[in-house]
Amino acid sequence: MTTVVPTSDEDPALSVFRFVSDLSWSDAGPEVAEPQVSRLCLEAEEFIAMGKWLELANLMVPSAEVIFSKVPEKDVESIFTIICNLVTKTENPDEAMEIVKVIIPEKPIQPQIEKPAVRLKIWMNLYNLLETPHSRFYVYNKALELAVVGKVTEYIIPSFKKIDSFLKDWKIGIPDQRELFLTISNILKDNKSTAKDSFKFLTNYLATFNGEDAHVLEKAKEGAVRAIVEFVKALDIFQCDLLDMPAVGQLEKDAEYSLLYQLLKIFLTQRLDAYLDYHSANSTLLKSYGIVHEECVAKMRLMSLVDLSSVGSAHIPYELIKDTLQINDDEVELWVVKAITAKLIVCKIDQMNQVVIVSHHTDRVFSQHQWQTLRTKLVTWRGNIANVISTIQANKITEDGSLAAQGLVVR
Repeated sequence: MTTVVPTSDEDPALSVFRFVSDLSWSDAGPEVAEPQVSRLCLEAEEFIAMGKWLELANLMVPSAEVIFSKVPEKDVESIFTIICNLVTKTENPDEAMEIVKVIIPEKPIQPQIEKPAVRLKIWMNLYNLLETPHSRFYVYNKALELAVVGKVTEYIIPSFKKIDSFLKDWKIGIPDQRELFLTISNILKDNKSTAKDSFKFLTNYLATFNGEDAHVLEKAKEGAVRAIVEFVKALDIFQCDLLDMPAVGQLEKDAEYSLLYQLLKIFLTQRLDAYLDYHSANSTLLKSYGIVHEECVAKMRLMSLVDLSSVGSAHIPYELIKDTLQINDDEVELWVVKAITAKLIVCKIDQMNQVVIVSHHTDRVFSQHQWQTLRTKLVTWRGNIANVISTIQANKITEDGSLAAQGLVVR
């Protein structure tokens, strides 16, 4: 296997370019290749001496692309590591960005692109060499495109956990955030293990339309429909704020999607009986979206149990649970346990008195009201902690004074 290792004191970029040029012209025969390689290397040497790093990149990248499929992956990475390092040679951010665009052109990536996984690794290494937010975002965006086109999304998915910190670094505008969130959601949606994250990024995408006019909101309609369907289908998602989003709210009076909006409202604000009535009138609609009735019934039973926990007394009789969930007597405790397992409620089961005592429940909708309630609780908690600290400090002062007094008596 050929390995690129500089063996002299010449600039690593020149050593790599000499290797790349020799290999890219090897098929032409020595009579043609040698003078061409000599000419190109002389040109590269002049660029290095004059600090013309963009011109050097324009000279190196085409030759490196020619041999991309001819050398082992390790050598490809070594070659492009040297090329990517050119962005650190210049002190001009604009020139660094132009070098980036030579390595990763703006044009759409073609499906037949060679060694996408290797390219993705190279591009992410380039990302780490860059200092300006704009150039970093450009590289990451192209890496997302490459991952999708080259079908190597498994290599980019781990980075999604850092998106919040990336956004702070990039400082990108709403349109770019919008496109980013939707792209990530699309990447994650086909994998069951990442469906929850896909839904999260989809709701982030829809949230970027808050405050937009009707014309812009229209562009979010397809995403809003998809979000409703994904929420209804998801057997492990019981809380969302879709109803508060203008992008979703526009569907309420939409001729085509108003019934879908009604379904979302049932799941977030009503109980099983409302869903069963809806299903009786709209079973064909549900099937058209791939929504399984039996799964909806199961989810609505859990949602209804949460609703019972949030309304009225925290003591819920078995009989009320049985009637609301439309189940048999011997199934009540089973569904309570399912709700506990799904972390929807915290409760005790009083079998003797046939009552479920709920101490905590998860809100189906987490809107401004829930945020205000949480804020009030935190303020109260903070005040209680402050009182405890004050009491401890006061007791300590009293105790220290008593000990000092005792010391004086002993003397």
